[in-house]
Amino acid sequence: MALQSDRGLVAATRIAAGDDRTYYDGFAITLHWLTAVLVIAQFALAELWGFAPRQTRHLMIVTHMSLGIILTVVLIVRVAWRLMPGHQVRAAEVGWVERASKAVHYLLYGLLAAEAVLGFVLRWSGNEAMSFFGLLIPPPFAPFSREAHHLVNELHEWIGWTIVIVAAGHALAALFHHYVLRDDVLWRMMPGYRARYEEARAPAPDHAAPR
Repeated sequence: MALQSDRGLVAATRIAAGDDRTYYDGFAITLHWLTAVLVIAQFALAELWGFAPRQTRHLMIVTHMSLGIILTVVLIVRVAWRLMPGHQVRAAEVGWVERASKAVHYLLYGLLAAEAVLGFVLRWSGNEAMSFFGLLIPPPFAPFSREAHHLVNELHEWIGWTIVIVAAGHALAALFHHYVLRDDVLWRMMPGYRARYEEARAPAPDHAAPR
């Protein structure tokens, strides 16, 4: 019974960690951590600019928009890179655990994509231009009604919180695997892991003396 419980815990945390047995290359690892940094920065800016003076608040909002555009580009590149052949290997395990783990990744990608789209729509629906470090991108459509604009704003906020909660669970599961289960779930998203993995699998050199 205890063994089944342990296996269930491993499966649950593997799902939450989004462990689909992908062996990430250096570029994918860079995109992953860049996404994490940008998400944290975006959330912090949005939560803190209400306490800042007017001039500082404007700068924080412009920075939020600019980083949001960068995050959108990073997300597009990340999805495209992940779908390209040669960036995944056959799953070490199959079944519902692997499918659920993939679903966690897809959920995060979907939430990030929705948040990016809503960020553009929110700005433009209020008849304001997006700003990319001072470069203005004018609205491509007419402004929304006040009620519709408010709804977009609420959706943008709720999805932002959802991303943070799901990402926090994802990170905690990876840390649990690393410090409690002591497996390689977290290590596989660290730089240099693939080289260490290949080195560990390489056959030991034959040091036998020649006859």
